[in-house]
Amino acid sequence: MSGAHRVVILGGGFGGLYAGKALKRAPVVLTIVDRRNFHLFQPLLYQVATGSLSPGEIASPLRAVFRRQRNTRVLLGEAIDLDVERRKVIFNFGEVDYDSLIVATGSADSYFGHEDWAEIAPGLKSIEEATEIRHKILYAFEAAEEEHDPEIRRQWLTFVIVGGGATGVEVAGALGEIAHDTLRRDFRSIRPQEAVIELVEGSPRVLMSYPPDLSAKAEASLRRLGVTVRTSTLVTDVAPDSVSIKTPTGMERIGARTVIWAAGVKASPFGRVLEHRAGAQLDRTGHVTVNPDCSLPGHPEIFIIGDLANIDGYKLPGVAQVAMQEGGYVAKLIQKRLRGETLPPFHYFDKGNLAVIGRASAVADIFGFHISGLLAWLTWLFVHLMYLVEFSNRVLVFVHWGFLYLTFNRGARLITGDGPAVKVSAEDDAAEKGAVEAAHRG
Repeated sequence: MSGAHRVVILGGGFGGLYAGKALKRAPVVLTIVDRRNFHLFQPLLYQVATGSLSPGEIASPLRAVFRRQRNTRVLLGEAIDLDVERRKVIFNFGEVDYDSLIVATGSADSYFGHEDWAEIAPGLKSIEEATEIRHKILYAFEAAEEEHDPEIRRQWLTFVIVGGGATGVEVAGALGEIAHDTLRRDFRSIRPQEAVIELVEGSPRVLMSYPPDLSAKAEASLRRLGVTVRTSTLVTDVAPDSVSIKTPTGMERIGARTVIWAAGVKASPFGRVLEHRAGAQLDRTGHVTVNPDCSLPGHPEIFIIGDLANIDGYKLPGVAQVAMQEGGYVAKLIQKRLRGETLPPFHYFDKGNLAVIGRASAVADIFGFHISGLLAWLTWLFVHLMYLVEFSNRVLVFVHWGFLYLTFNRGARLITGDGPAVKVSAEDDAAEKGAVEAAHRG
């Protein structure tokens, strides 16, 4: 296809994936570049973090996804710069020319200026973060089992989730099930069901993007699972063994050694590249303001979609369906332009919101209909299965969910990676220190 229109897509998330698939039969040469060699189904990432699924079941290799797409090549790399005059993207491996550029680089966790908290309170944006959280959760129960000091044991058995959006609610609900059902009979020195799970949210209610009645039902479901919901509460500090919070009644300190961050996101760093190289306007969180057709002002050949984009100054929800629709729209617009035609401005069609709280419990706002309980849960299962990219993943996830529903057993409860040594008690710490000092004296 020598001389064909060259399209480069940065990012293999939902926006990049749907744009790429929509260009399957277009007269273009398509290059998709991502830092990872797979597409990650982020809505189910929390299930990796809580041991329900394994990473490979929610990730699909990009080369496999585009194997049959003859006009497409997939490259592994990271975009580090941009030359808008020569229409080249500079990667860590070299340069790639483009006629149309689609930037779908997504977002990252935001700690609101406290980036040092990230080491203690990992977010949930990547496979690595999910497996780290899984490690922290499971390791906490193991450490508590071997701990004799009551105060330290309480800290190990206290879990704090910061953020009451869909991710925070889903993690908190899954943690409640782990403590009350999955691990109920696995330990001898501790009772996992006595674990304290604190969900901290700065807004007046959880799931603020949902109607108030569904928020109330979600909160009630969380409380039934043993989760303490703290709304109108802000985190002021995160330490290895505690979280400091500001509540409506004053300051408080929660002794906890496991903190999970689900409180906010910031735009990917490539927005700064667009600002410096293409004059892009960024908001305070780094999102790029684009035209109603998703193009960058002054550069109609550059499109910004997904979490990075503010369309005409308005930030759409940072959910998968927005990125999917924008990806499909931009792909169609590029094909229209090649025929000398155009499209009306992008219009987001909101299909609704779904959040699962636990076994047979979910809330859904679909086309204005408010659903909760078993029906919402079944809807959530169906929708998430259908949007998994590969058929094999759908089968595996369906089987695992069925097994989990019948047995409460989470088959991916693996503690992987290096972890801190478990100190069995304060007395043992003192004894170990005394032995070392005695050895030096000898």
